[in-house]
Amino acid sequence: MVSPSSSFVRGCEPPVACRGARRAGSDASSRERVLARASARPAAQPVQPGGAYPAKDFCSRCGLCDTSYIAHVKDACAFLGEGMSRIEQLEEVVHGRSRRADDDNEAVLGVAEHNGFLSGRMMKPVDGAQWTGVVSSVAIEMLETGMVDAVVCVASDPEDRFRPRPIVATTKEEILSARGVKPSLASSLECLATLEAIPDPRSKSVLFIGVGCQVQALRSVQKHLPFRDVFVLGTNCVDNGTHEGFEQFRRAATSDPDKLLHYEFMQDYRVHIKYEDGAYEKIPFFCLPANDLNDVIAASCYSCFDYPNYLADLTVGYMGVPYQGGPMSEHPQSITVRNARGRKMLSLIEGRMADLQPCMTAGSRDAVVTSTLEADDDAKFGKGPDKPMPRWLGNVVASILTAVGPKGLEFAKYSVEYHYLRNYLYVRRFWGDARAAEHVPGYARRVVERYGGEAGLVGKRLGMGLPPNGKPPGPQRKRKQQ
Repeated sequence: MVSPSSSFVRGCEPPVACRGARRAGSDASSRERVLARASARPAAQPVQPGGAYPAKDFCSRCGLCDTSYIAHVKDACAFLGEGMSRIEQLEEVVHGRSRRADDDNEAVLGVAEHNGFLSGRMMKPVDGAQWTGVVSSVAIEMLETGMVDAVVCVASDPEDRFRPRPIVATTKEEILSARGVKPSLASSLECLATLEAIPDPRSKSVLFIGVGCQVQALRSVQKHLPFRDVFVLGTNCVDNGTHEGFEQFRRAATSDPDKLLHYEFMQDYRVHIKYEDGAYEKIPFFCLPANDLNDVIAASCYSCFDYPNYLADLTVGYMGVPYQGGPMSEHPQSITVRNARGRKMLSLIEGRMADLQPCMTAGSRDAVVTSTLEADDDAKFGKGPDKPMPRWLGNVVASILTAVGPKGLEFAKYSVEYHYLRNYLYVRRFWGDARAAEHVPGYARRVVERYGGEAGLVGKRLGMGLPPNGKPPGPQRKRKQQ
């Protein structure tokens, strides 16, 4: 076992990156190296406390602008300028090729190696993990075998376990402190300020664990980073929000919000909620109090076209595996191996995995995509039901859809396509035609065309104008006062 480098700082404490540099090593030569690296790229100051982020209402708080890499924000931000349309070019840089548009799986879910769309679980689940601990296990093995020297991951605030706290982990225990999903926007890229301040960073390798918008920004500035190597372990991300938005959801949607431990929107069309005592509550999507959940989803997530995390080396999520019963902590997840680096990462834990096999696929997504989009958009115009569906009826509908609806990879493509159509409507309505044309990737436009294009469902919906509130959800993103 290789001991992790003790020269890494344990936690990111923005915005005082220089404090991390002093803890990492206060000798004069170390400071000179830090200054030399800083002078090698455009001089830029992070957003100051109380200041607005460049993407304003559409900022996902990825953390890039909390570092001097804000100098590259116009080319790196997923929500400025060409935005997410840059993903297609970055795929070639990261994976060595672009996605195969004639392959139905790659066209929607992104580049993958041969037999790269997999499902599996850990034989012995990681204690306290939300699922079986695939992400935690890969990270620990990469660290303990010396493949990387540090892992950027998201732990919890000591005073609120649901409030995200990005850290630089250099021990197994620190990685395990980041178990479980933190359902809020997290500024993980702020950790770059800590990492670059260590002595001799060019001899260090880093694993970054994050979601699509963070990974796009990271890949965009990767050529400027002073590390020997950067690996990316991505997770699926669908409809995130601010911590305040999560609190609103927790209070409105769960029967015992103070004892909530984990939750996930699952493939059986129910939200699975795990409580501290190990009990589960399963609420059909149709039974959620939609009228009490306005503004829960961040404006950036309504503008996102990268739910599958296309630029990661290895992506772990839930969407491509049919629901097999049982708790999340025993259930397989979908694993997408996007390139040879991702294959190497997965190989570290294959011997401790069960049911590792190609993802299955069944059913047809088309009708479910259309009906979900129409119901969702009707609700935005005040045409939805006044009250949630009764729980008994919601369970009947969810059971029928689970039995006859899309499964496996087809379910994953249903989820992605519905959200891309919804988000296309959003950016056309709130960004305007010119900005939307610049931002929306070609693969998302092909999804729009698949459902009739401007002459079909999307065009009909756009013809309805703006929803009654006439403004994008969510407050302007500002850096918090310290």
